Amino acid sequence: MAKQFTRRAALAAAAAGTAMAQGSNDTYQGALDGFTSKVDNDAFDPIIWARRRWEAAPLKLTFKGAGNKKQVQDWQAKLRPKVLELIGGFPEKRTPLAPQLLEKREFPGYTREKFIFTSQPGVQVLAYLLTPKNAKGPVPVVICIPGHGRGVDDIVGIDNKGRERTDKDGYQHDFAIQTVEAGMAALAIEPMGFGCRRDPANKKKGLGASSCQPAAGAALLFGETMVAWRSYDVIRAIDWIETRPKELDAKNIACMGISGGGTITVFASALEPRIKAAMVSGYMNTFRDSILSIAHCMDNYVPGILNWCEMYDVAGLIAPRALFIESGDKDNIFPVAASRESYERVKKVYDAMGAGTNVAQEVFAGEHSFHGKQGIPFLKKALA
Repeated sequence: MAKQFTRRAALAAAAAGTAMAQGSNDTYQGALDGFTSKVDNDAFDPIIWARRRWEAAPLKLTFKGAGNKKQVQDWQAKLRPKVLELIGGFPEKRTPLAPQLLEKREFPGYTREKFIFTSQPGVQVLAYLLTPKNAKGPVPVVICIPGHGRGVDDIVGIDNKGRERTDKDGYQHDFAIQTVEAGMAALAIEPMGFGCRRDPANKKKGLGASSCQPAAGAALLFGETMVAWRSYDVIRAIDWIETRPKELDAKNIACMGISGGGTITVFASALEPRIKAAMVSGYMNTFRDSILSIAHCMDNYVPGILNWCEMYDVAGLIAPRALFIESGDKDNIFPVAASRESYERVKKVYDAMGAGTNVAQEVFAGEHSFHGKQGIPFLKKALA
């Protein structure tokens, strides 16, 4: 015991001496404390290294910024299958949707149906359909995809107690309700990993805890991605829309999402030609400045994509279909400077196709949140 005490005392004395020699510091940063002047500190920073890697990234199929409509179409024809391959592909066969209505409720300006459908074997999707009451004939449909949070309830006016709310609360501001108030139908779907589509362990943590991890990690183990799983749900939602021809206009479908929902809006719209228009809120950026440089959920990542393209290239696959991008000037996870840069790159694709008026951007004063002031009217006009 005496020896142990003596050793501890010696260690304490040595530590005190080291602290005096190096300068007292109440916060220990790590093994290089006191030695930073002797090493290349940047060489210990993985983000700096990753950004340098980005500078040398192949981006083999990035859009070069010039060309005519035919050349852009040829470029898209090469990049689109590559993106589909990178995200892990979609199922070869489509399983029966087997939709089941769970509830139908009437509200002053719209009707809301809650239902489920089968996306692929063993995978069911919960959705809400909001249709305006004053509609005459089939109406355009906007597929609405929430971002991280409580899931689809948070965009259709349901609070965290399961009650109806009258204020458009939260960072997503009930944008499915905003859509139906604008005269379009809103098909709001629950993304895999949110809300009722979570594993029991994460459900126990509360409504705001997602199952993106481990689910997105599981996808990677199969050589697939959460981007593909969620995008395929959008494709199957369109299949469902086509089963309701009396109420819904399947030739006029848009996709809209914020944050993680914006991720899926970009990829699904790039890969599914039945989507006529898209609105991306709080996502459109560069991989370099967002998910490469700032901590994001695993569901954003597509292995190997920087060998072929950047985020703006994926968005360029939507051209010449209508695309609206909105960003908050104080968004701390999708920096606005990179959002502006990305928009300019996307616009070059549209301009080369002679469709420059089909793409637009709004930068609003605010943080990471849904805005919709210009975006929803843009979608309505595109679907008119």
